[in-house]
Amino acid sequence: MKVKFWGVRGSIPTPIKPSQLQSRIAAIVQRIQPSDLVSQESRDAFLAGIPPYLIETVGGNTTCIEIRLKDNSCIIIDAGSGIRELGINILKKRENIKKFHIFFTHFHWDHILGLPFFDPAYIPGYELHFYSPVKHMESALRSQMELPYFPVTMDAFGADLHFHTINDEIMNISGAEISWRRVKHPGGCFSYKISEGGKDFIFSTDTELTERDFRRSPENTEFYEGTDLIVMDSQYTLGEAIEKYDWGHSSYSLAVDFASEWKIPKVVLFHHEPKYEDKKIYKILNSAKWYEKHIENSNLEIYLAKEELEFTL
Repeated sequence: MKVKFWGVRGSIPTPIKPSQLQSRIAAIVQRIQPSDLVSQESRDAFLAGIPPYLIETVGGNTTCIEIRLKDNSCIIIDAGSGIRELGINILKKRENIKKFHIFFTHFHWDHILGLPFFDPAYIPGYELHFYSPVKHMESALRSQMELPYFPVTMDAFGADLHFHTINDEIMNISGAEISWRRVKHPGGCFSYKISEGGKDFIFSTDTELTERDFRRSPENTEFYEGTDLIVMDSQYTLGEAIEKYDWGHSSYSLAVDFASEWKIPKVVLFHHEPKYEDKKIYKILNSAKWYEKHIENSNLEIYLAKEELEFTL
């Protein structure tokens, strides 16, 4: 199973501004010493020493995750603006994939606004299978592509569309088992667990962790225990999470606590605050790693969700 990130921002797309780019270039230039330019080795060493927030970006697209199964079946979770890049990439590489399984955590705009720009949707011969526990899924998706909000409706899609309302039973796609559970978020939201070949992956965006999630209940144990990788909402600092109680998001410290409590070895901090620049987000990563060191018997690997980041399980 391979997991790849195409959109990691929360709430609204957040492209980097020209002034931010210029500021980064200026900061890099100010660090250069004459000795850094004398050889290829010295130049490489200089570049390796630049802080990642100056030469990298987490990306500005909203939620979209791609999961490839062993047989190369394509599962997509959420259709934020990142799904546009995913579609472009698939067509550019001319991949022999004609069927997409698209699961929705919920239908807030930042999780569906990319669907009208998913190029394979307009091409005959493709199949789009949509999944959600919500019965009004089809009307929710169609409504954002109606006048005056969009120039064409979903009837313009050339692909075959299939809408599946899923129930509590574990479902199977190409040998992978998929289950879900409700999480706390205004209007409701769902986290998904995908299991294949003895490996378990959980995607839990737009999640406000509560005491209930830490309980050793049979339901929690069945869903969380034994997970190899979890992507967890960590939009806020702890202070912001307290200030914005009931907004439906968690802090990085709660995400670390949660992964440590359930002995999940790898956690990816996700759904980044759109007001934060990359420097602030990388600072949150460092704070999360510092915090984890002070948790007894914790051996957690903490990652920052970035566009094009990929994991193989």
